[in-house]
Amino acid sequence: MTFHSVYPAFQALAAAFLFGASTPISKRLLPEIAPVVLAGLLYLGSGIGLWLFRGMRKAAGRSVDAEAKLTPPDIPWLAAATLAGGVAAPILLMFSLQYTAAATASLLLNFECAATTVIAAILFRESISRRAGAGILCITFAGILLSTDFQASWGLSLGALGVLLACLFWGMDNNFTRNISAKDPLAIVTLKGFGAGVVSLAAGFLIGNPLPRPEIILGAMIVGCMSYGLSIVLFIYAMRGLGAGRASALLATAPLSGIILSLILLRETPGGLFAAALPVMIVGTILLVTEQHGHRHRHEEIIHEHRHTHDDGHHDGHHRPGDDTSIKHTHPHTHESIDHAHQHMPDIHHRHGHSLKEEAS
Repeated sequence: MTFHSVYPAFQALAAAFLFGASTPISKRLLPEIAPVVLAGLLYLGSGIGLWLFRGMRKAAGRSVDAEAKLTPPDIPWLAAATLAGGVAAPILLMFSLQYTAAATASLLLNFECAATTVIAAILFRESISRRAGAGILCITFAGILLSTDFQASWGLSLGALGVLLACLFWGMDNNFTRNISAKDPLAIVTLKGFGAGVVSLAAGFLIGNPLPRPEIILGAMIVGCMSYGLSIVLFIYAMRGLGAGRASALLATAPLSGIILSLILLRETPGGLFAAALPVMIVGTILLVTEQHGHRHRHEEIIHEHRHTHDDGHHDGHHRPGDDTSIKHTHPHTHESIDHAHQHMPDIHHRHGHSLKEEAS
């Protein structure tokens, strides 16, 4: 694997660690906060934290990296991602955590990977190799084991089903965000955090949920800043280099930090089905992470704007007079039609089925 795929992979793994840690910490906070209010505080914390971070960088005289700005056509995608992944998914997860062990919920969150990949394949025609398909099947089978409850009327845990539904909404969120991932990640996550936080808190007030003590509010917002703010920014950067499906495959390692913290913070002891599902989930994750993809392909002409350099094989000669081509910068540019072969992921320049036509591998 090249630097262009390893660095986004590292960003995805860091996002996974931060996101995975949020599940046991959120469960620890639930006795003090109603689920809807907690979901709102987590996302409001992400929005406020990233807004303050950007402001401190400017106050310290540090330049903010050039990024493509959000435009009116991006707003519907951002709104859809906010409602699906910022409002519906976290509220479902918070309610489900009341009835599900945090370690089990952490492992079930790998369904987000499968949901994202399947949605990406169906709606956006991203390719899925046999290796990736086998990985998804492993993760799905592990999820079935974790969702089994022989004491429930239908043999399924309602808490586990709630986590799976949350994963479906996050899969939708990832694919909506995919369409604006070339734009400023900090702006995307900041607006998403404020929007989702305000909507969820308003919903909590409407149904009569009270606010907790100030120190609990602050703690929840700090968790949100790290696990839903910084984590999502890193994930958006990863999607640029890996595509929605592959970045989500690496995000599937998030349960590791969740399981460890569940044992430390909550003293939870996973059951027998958890022990059976864990190795299957690990095998599925390894299959997805080690996927390789390369073939001869043709790019159709496309005009777009995003942060880029001129040494990646796709932006030679796209600079304007006065541009410093040795640093990352942004401006609208045109990609002429090109036919070549190399290792690649379904990033913003290799979205199979749109600007990219495949030939035989």
